[in-house]
Amino acid sequence: MLEREPDAAGEVFGERVGLARQFTTALAQHGEERGLIGPLELPRLWTRHILNSAVAAPLFPTGGRVGDVGSGAGLPGLVLAISRPDVHWVLIEPMERRVTWLKEQVAELGLNNVEVLRARGEDWTQGSILDAVTARAVSSLKTLIPLTAPLVRNGGELILLKGSNATNEIAAAAKQIRSFRLSNVRVEPVGDGVISEPTRVIRATVR
Repeated sequence: MLEREPDAAGEVFGERVGLARQFTTALAQHGEERGLIGPLELPRLWTRHILNSAVAAPLFPTGGRVGDVGSGAGLPGLVLAISRPDVHWVLIEPMERRVTWLKEQVAELGLNNVEVLRARGEDWTQGSILDAVTARAVSSLKTLIPLTAPLVRNGGELILLKGSNATNEIAAAAKQIRSFRLSNVRVEPVGDGVISEPTRVIRATVR
C-alpha cells in the first residue's frame, strides 16, 4: 500500500505539490511492473524516495543547466524538475524502458524544463557545459566522479545524493578527487527538521 502523503510534502513542494502527488501516484501504480522500483518501496515511497530527493532542490543554481546521470525512475531528476521549474534538467539514462517512462512523465506532468537523453554518462559528447550534475543511488563516489565531472563546466558543481556511508566514500575516492581536480569536497546534510532522516549530499567544485 502506498505510504500516506506526509505533511512535509506541502512544505517541500509548495504550490507544485499537486505535480509531486501526480508523479508519486503514477510511480506507485506502474513502478514495480515496469521495473522502476522494488516491491517493498510503496510503504516508504514518499519519505525514502520523493522527499529524500526533493529536499536537495535548493542546492541547484537558478537558471542553470543540470544533468542527472542514471535517472532511472526519475529519482532525483523528475522530482527536482517539479521542485525547480527555474532550472533546466537533462535526464541521462541508458535503458530504453526507463527512457520511455521518463518521457511519458515529462509529457503528462507538462514539464517544459526537462530533456531526456538516452545515454550513459560516459557517452556524453557535448563537453564540459553543465552547471551541475547530480545522481542518486547510481554507484560509489570513486566510480561516479569519472562519469560526472567531465560534464561540468569549470567552477560548476557535483551535487550527489548519498547514504550514510558518504564520508567514507570521499575517503575511498581520494585518487579520483585529485585526478579530476575537485575542490571543497564535503558532505552536506539537507532536509534536517523537515524529513525524519536528512539526505546526505556530497558536494564538490569542478576545476
